[in-house]
Amino acid sequence: MQWDHEIVIVGGGMVGAALAARLGQAGMSVGLVERASAPTPPSGDYDLRISSLNARSLAFVKASGAVLPGERCCPFRHIDVSNLDGSGHSLFSAHDSGMNDFGIFIENRALQYALWQRLEQLPSVTCYTQCAPVSTLAASTHRLLELDNGKTLSARLMVAADGARSTLRELAGISTSSYDYHQRAMIINVETELPQQDVSWQYFTPTGPLAMLPLPGHRASLVWYDSDEATKAREQLSNDALQHAIETTFPKRLGKLTRVVARASFPIKRQHAKRYIGKRLALIGDAAHVVHPLAGQGLNIGLHDADTLAELIIKGRDPGDHISLHRFECQRRLANQAMIAATDSFHHLFTGAKPLRQLGDLSLHLAERVPFAKRMMMQQANGLNPFKIG
Repeated sequence: MQWDHEIVIVGGGMVGAALAARLGQAGMSVGLVERASAPTPPSGDYDLRISSLNARSLAFVKASGAVLPGERCCPFRHIDVSNLDGSGHSLFSAHDSGMNDFGIFIENRALQYALWQRLEQLPSVTCYTQCAPVSTLAASTHRLLELDNGKTLSARLMVAADGARSTLRELAGISTSSYDYHQRAMIINVETELPQQDVSWQYFTPTGPLAMLPLPGHRASLVWYDSDEATKAREQLSNDALQHAIETTFPKRLGKLTRVVARASFPIKRQHAKRYIGKRLALIGDAAHVVHPLAGQGLNIGLHDADTLAELIIKGRDPGDHISLHRFECQRRLANQAMIAATDSFHHLFTGAKPLRQLGDLSLHLAERVPFAKRMMMQQANGLNPFKIG
């Protein structure tokens, strides 16, 4: 039988586009289905949606041949974690973990655009934009996907990379479990008097963390976690009032702000698919799991999903073979459950009752004094641990 493609990926965001580019780089026939139009190049002020790419994620993106815009990337070499009164503190340095840096911060739109630019150069990749799935049907050797533009695609493997509200996951009848943290994260892009260059820091408070993600030059992305009510009230502040609130609440090391550029907020929830695979089907990225963002690992574990799946596909004969898909699920589910457990623990340790917060402070205190443990933690977070799972 002739298929339209060996693999069809639904969702042209960062994870789906990265998988398409990596498989296209290997010469495989790939169809990429995206509800929106092709992304446009980033320009002007930095976008609110910022992500970190760790060492493994960067290696995967570069293996696809994509070229990232250096002028809109900010490498970081230190991660500083503490509470506001200083009783718990730990500084993680890339040098201590045998790395030049931990990775980069990059705008989501800049990464997505770079990946799509690469897709245009790959003759074995076909992009179907402004269309979405309406039905799917699996056979023994392939899966069919009907689109809302009347077209039907066939492939030996379909991949759901279409986000937390994945249409393909729902059409395949895969359910999810979820948890509401009853918190909201406010993202604020600012310009500062001080350059915020190679250190990302996070301060834990009883109501949630305060975080700073460095951007090139005198720019930063701030993340302010708090209750729904407090965050929604803060969103109504004028730029001047919000600037005053930031300078009053955030650590002094941030320095004085020269401008509040933009702000937005989103609720904090966890979601996990009951299974990652179906007949001739695999789930990756947010379609499979949504984790607490405090560790900045959401995009990374999605790219690690894509990396693991790509490796199995490229090495195998049949991309939709059940044995390969089962291996993918075993590796990635175990790794992702470990990350979910770790982020849950951090959340409850540092925002729970006082005895829990004291235990969290103690854990930071101990981490600072056990270099081997710090090194292993950072290697695992970067996907470089030789004992990593998936």
